[in-house]
Amino acid sequence: MISTTPFVSRPMDIQKDWIDYNGHLNMAYYNVLFDRCSDEAFELMGMGPDYVKSRRLTVYTAEIHVCYVRELHLGHTVTGTFQLLDHDEKRLHAYQEIRHSDGWLAATSESLTLHIDMEGPKVAPFPNDVAEKVAQMAQTHANLPTPERAGRSIGIKRKPSS
Repeated sequence: MISTTPFVSRPMDIQKDWIDYNGHLNMAYYNVLFDRCSDEAFELMGMGPDYVKSRRLTVYTAEIHVCYVRELHLGHTVTGTFQLLDHDEKRLHAYQEIRHSDGWLAATSESLTLHIDMEGPKVAPFPNDVAEKVAQMAQTHANLPTPERAGRSIGIKRKPSS
């Protein structure tokens, strides 16, 4: 069956220790939320918590781009989404969103993840069973539209000088 939505994480509560001196979720903890969602998606692809212990293989984040859209506060509950945009034999390109339980967008993340052989550590191909599950998720997400916020870059837009 082809999915019409990206993977959605379990609900996650904002924790008291994550609130900064401005009274909202500290920027670092958005990454914690994205990471927890990714971990759930990686588990579906055969790369769960026991992967590194049992096979000495894991994933490392090589690059990440987070956009903070709306503040989160103590007492908020959120879910994360994970959409696999692209992959090859050693890498995953994913787009994620954190949404408040009321549905509004709090943040987005786009990342490049590397598959790692811990013996090096070095970048290594996915084993066949994992590669098959990655391909299945890619197939499931292939019909999803490219997210509007994917592919953003950082920069200051300047008006042309007269």
